[in-house]
Amino acid sequence: MAKRMTSTASDTPTPRARKPRAQNAEAIADAAIASAAMLDPTEDEIRMRAYHRYLERGGGHGMDFDDWLAAERELRRSKSKV
Repeated sequence: MAKRMTSTASDTPTPRARKPRAQNAEAIADAAIASAAMLDPTEDEIRMRAYHRYLERGGGHGMDFDDWLAAERELRRSKSKV
């Protein structure tokens, strides 16, 4: 005959309260969107900085795309430090 195993209260794990996964996922997604929006410069901010870069280099033509990318990089870097 097989021996019977008796369990004690310390043998069984205690259940933990959990939040529903859907609410956690939504909260995480909302926080990610909010933090990304705070780091991304607006189109108007980029436009103004690109224009200032254009003026700083003497108004030469043909570098508008480079000015835009550099302005976007500068603004993102400055916002991430804040």
